[in-house]
Amino acid sequence: MSESKHCRPLFLAIRWAVRLVYPKITVVGAENLPEDACIAVGNHAQMHGPIVGELYYPRKRLTWCAAQMQKLKEVPAYAYQDFWSGKPPRVRWFYRLASYIIAPLSVCIFNNAAVIPVYHDNRVISTFRQTVKALEEGVDVIIFPEKLEKRNQILYQFQENFVDVAKLYYKRTGKRAAFVPMYLAPALKQLHIGAPVVFDPEAPIADERRRICDEMARAITAIAESLPEHTVVPYENMSKRQYPKNIPCEVNPDHEKTCG
Repeated sequence: MSESKHCRPLFLAIRWAVRLVYPKITVVGAENLPEDACIAVGNHAQMHGPIVGELYYPRKRLTWCAAQMQKLKEVPAYAYQDFWSGKPPRVRWFYRLASYIIAPLSVCIFNNAAVIPVYHDNRVISTFRQTVKALEEGVDVIIFPEKLEKRNQILYQFQENFVDVAKLYYKRTGKRAAFVPMYLAPALKQLHIGAPVVFDPEAPIADERRRICDEMARAITAIAESLPEHTVVPYENMSKRQYPKNIPCEVNPDHEKTCG
């Protein structure tokens, strides 16, 4: 038995405690999910996306997770760079220390949660194969593909290569994968699911990457902007004072800013 499995009781206790204290999320638009398993594409919303995916997604699912978060020796460098490298220099020492403190807990959680490890080298084929297997077995796959490059007040740009899994899925099954946009609004305690976009296996894969990502981003942004004004939890870890609103602000000729 691996060390991560030894801590499964701890993982279950943590999951129970998080569900107890985390706000209940209402899922809106679950009827948009296709009959077959799909790939749900959502805004990361920092820690909120993975938590809500684990606790409140309405169907059986697996979530893409950075493989580094499953390896004790790799957690500190990844966690610091991905979560806290933008912190003010005077407090970075604290977050470097924190990245080591959370490592054992990370290994326990991410080796027991319903995840698919994501690699960024030649092992990525393992990620794709596990994803295709899940879809074949009727399990949805959740992906949070944002990267540190701002797109608008709702989203950061997407890493596009996740779309390639649909090509392998079509090759293995003859089925066209459906990508479903998903917007999480922690401030409203809501998870909104939009209409699916279907992969076209006849189109060049580079074109499909751009099309799927653009349609997902536009749909997620449209859902967010259609909701009552609220604070958006951005992908990037920053001061809460800098969090944007879902409705873009405009500056009039008198240099007055109005939102909504």
